[in-house]
Amino acid sequence: MDIIEQHIQVENETDSVISLLTRHCRLPVGELKQAINKGALWLTRGKHTQRLRRVKKPLKAQDVLHFYYNPKVLAQEVAPAELICDLTTYSVWYKPYGMLSQGSKWSDHCTLGRWAQSQLKPERPVFIVHRLDKAATGLILLAHSKSAARALSAMFEQHALEKHYQILVHGDHSKHQQPEVITTPVDGKSAKSTFTCLRYDAQHDLSLVDVKIDSGRKHQIRRHAASVNLPVVADRLHGDPERRYPDSLNLQLCAVSLEFTCPLSGEARSFELPQQYRPQLDAVAQQLAE
Repeated sequence: MDIIEQHIQVENETDSVISLLTRHCRLPVGELKQAINKGALWLTRGKHTQRLRRVKKPLKAQDVLHFYYNPKVLAQEVAPAELICDLTTYSVWYKPYGMLSQGSKWSDHCTLGRWAQSQLKPERPVFIVHRLDKAATGLILLAHSKSAARALSAMFEQHALEKHYQILVHGDHSKHQQPEVITTPVDGKSAKSTFTCLRYDAQHDLSLVDVKIDSGRKHQIRRHAASVNLPVVADRLHGDPERRYPDSLNLQLCAVSLEFTCPLSGEARSFELPQQYRPQLDAVAQQLAE
């Protein structure tokens, strides 16, 4: 099936969303509804454009429907996220490998925001506060009101929290200064990461490393690890280009803890990721040895 991109201006208010789309896109109704549920349809009314999922929403003259249909995107699947803690105005989640923080015009069904919106009871709006790379896993906060989103976003922008990650790297980090502070700029901007070795497996030459970051540059941890010749396991972008990994092995980088003073209540908050979601040195070593 080909990619479809349609922009349909509404001229007759008696037309329905489905009737207009079937007329212009020639897709089965069931397939249209599935694509709409996955976030492929947008509605522009006046100056505002937003994603539309309600196929029975009444239309007005001069509305514009935008339909972005890409069967490969819509066929994508990811493992489910898990709710760690629900604090009503915001929640803490485990984001699995491959799940996006934010969607595109083509869909949002593989995003943490959409997953949370469909799972939270009672249902609430979802606002993105910070992000994790698609390939990274771990703890992430979602806000459920505009005021909470503003307060939590400001907290991240001001670095008013402590974030820790765990990574598996090739090489012996225990030989480096402990802790090792890396300040190599990223994309011309200042960046600071503090690496501390938690365990070294001499047989497989792998280290489990705790990382505290004081800035949030793109791929900062992966770049800093590579800069000290300790590439993150399964880092196919910044790691050793000569090294080959099985397709089943995901990037070994995980956000494992968040600690901050809640900007809404003033209470101290601390969240720890359950052990089963963290990088597993022995299991990865065995997978690499096979």
